[in-house]
This record gives sequence, C-alpha cells and structure tokens, in this order.
Amino acid sequence: MVPVHVLILGGTTEARRLAELLVARLPAGSRVTSSLAGRVARPKLPPGEVRVGGFGGAEGLADWLRSHRVRALIDATHPFAGTITFNAARAAAAAHVPLLMLRRPGWVPGDGDDWHPVGSLAEAADALPALGRRVFLTTGRMGLAAFAGLDGLWFLTRSVDAPEPPYPARMETLLDRGPFTLEGERELIRRHRIDVLVTKDSGGAATAPKLAAAREAGIPVVVVRRPPVPEGGAVAGGPEEALAWLTDQFSG
Repeated sequence: MVPVHVLILGGTTEARRLAELLVARLPAGSRVTSSLAGRVARPKLPPGEVRVGGFGGAEGLADWLRSHRVRALIDATHPFAGTITFNAARAAAAAHVPLLMLRRPGWVPGDGDDWHPVGSLAEAADALPALGRRVFLTTGRMGLAAFAGLDGLWFLTRSVDAPEPPYPARMETLLDRGPFTLEGERELIRRHRIDVLVTKDSGGAATAPKLAAAREAGIPVVVVRRPPVPEGGAVAGGPEEALAWLTDQFSG
C-alpha cells in the first residue's frame, strides 16, 4: 500500500478508533487528519493530526481536500450530523476523492420493548404528553429547544457540556460522558422516577444500556429515526471494515 493522506470527519468513538488503526497501520509517510466540529469544550483527541472547526460548506471542504492532497475522505461523524454528510458527498465528488461513510448500525427493538419511532425532535415533543410526565431526555444538548414549551413535564437531561437556553423550564442536567453501564442507567431511572425515555437512534454500545434499563422498567421509549443520507457510495459498519476498504483502494 502506498502512503496516503486520509481525512476523517470525526467526533465519534468509531472515528477515534479508526484514527488509531490508521496511524498504527498505514505505511510510513502517510498522514491521518481528524476534523472535529468543535462543539465539545474538551473533546477526546485522536492520534494523528487534528483540526477543529468547519470548512465553509461543501465548496470549502473540496478546496481543503485539493490543497492538502487528501487521497481518501472518511465521514465518521454522528449519524445525526446530516449537513456535513451531504457536504462530504458533494465535496468528494467535486475533488474526485474516494468517500466512505462509517456508520455504526442502528438499534433494533427486542422482546418487551415499547418503542415509539418518530421522525424528528419536534415529533418526539408532540408524543411525550401522552406517554409520561418524568422524561429522561438523551438527545444531546443541541436540540433541547424542541422541548422548551412542555411546562407540564419534568426532564432529566445528560450531556458532556452544559446546555444553553432555550430548554425546558423544569429540567435537571447531568454532565457526563459515555460509555454508560446498565446498573447506572437502572439507578437513574429508579432515583428520578423516570416514566418515559427519549433517544435518537445513534446505535452503538456506549449508550445502549439505557434501552435495556427502560425495557426492564417497563417504560416507553421515543426513538428519533436517523435522517436520510446521500444515496450510493461506500458504507462501512465499523473501523476495521473502514480500514479494509482503504487498503483495497490503495493496494497494488
């Protein structure tokens, strides 16, 4: 395999793991650059080069790919980071750079689950009053405005950094970072008398224990479906699969 410069659009656990694999296994002379959006104050930095901040849309990203002689672009952003995913597809096409989307598989309901799928945070907010009064809201700090008008409900939220208004008037925030344990999620539901859980279908094991805890407690779960992604293109379900794709691209 020849030396290459790989740009990872990151910020996820899978992106950090992929950067670790590439730094360890790519041939000498290769570069691995991880791009972080900068929304978390103290992110866990991956190995290799790191840049923080946006590119200025698809055109700016395409210019960056060209000027830094990127040979492969891997979109390993959060499944709900829809704008950057479409910008990555347009930029890769414009710069003629191979693109891979690294997406962890979504969650699947099992026996005993009481899931209520919705298409957006606004739809989740509309569904809540009929399902419960004490809400464990695990959709991140950026979308709390959708629930700000639900004054009759109490919310427990959890995020890495403190949220900024607008957010629900009756709300308690836990500052924490996954992975979370089943025992810990059980205790949160019990101690705060949670009777409904709201989550995005982020997938992965780091935050999945809340789903098992909700099933055990017999409480409903409002699940926000993933946004659409660009059609076509290569997709990998994990870092090892992404490494195999990259190896196939540049071997021989």
